[in-house]
Amino acid sequence: MKYNILRLPVTKSRTGLSKSSIYLRIANGEFPAPISLGGRAVGWLEHEIDDWLAEKVEQSRTSE
Repeated sequence: MKYNILRLPVTKSRTGLSKSSIYLRIANGEFPAPISLGGRAVGWLEHEIDDWLAEKVEQSRTSE
């Protein structure tokens, strides 16, 4: 399986969230956790971010 890894700047751009909002949501179990890329580098799996975004869109459409 091919994995695309998104680093923080791309993850922020794709979600519209700030770094602090991303990490707060991770701590609350409301956002996909990053994977370690070694050292202090982390990234997010693109498909998990896409799934999270799709869920947010669905929630916003059904709550009206």
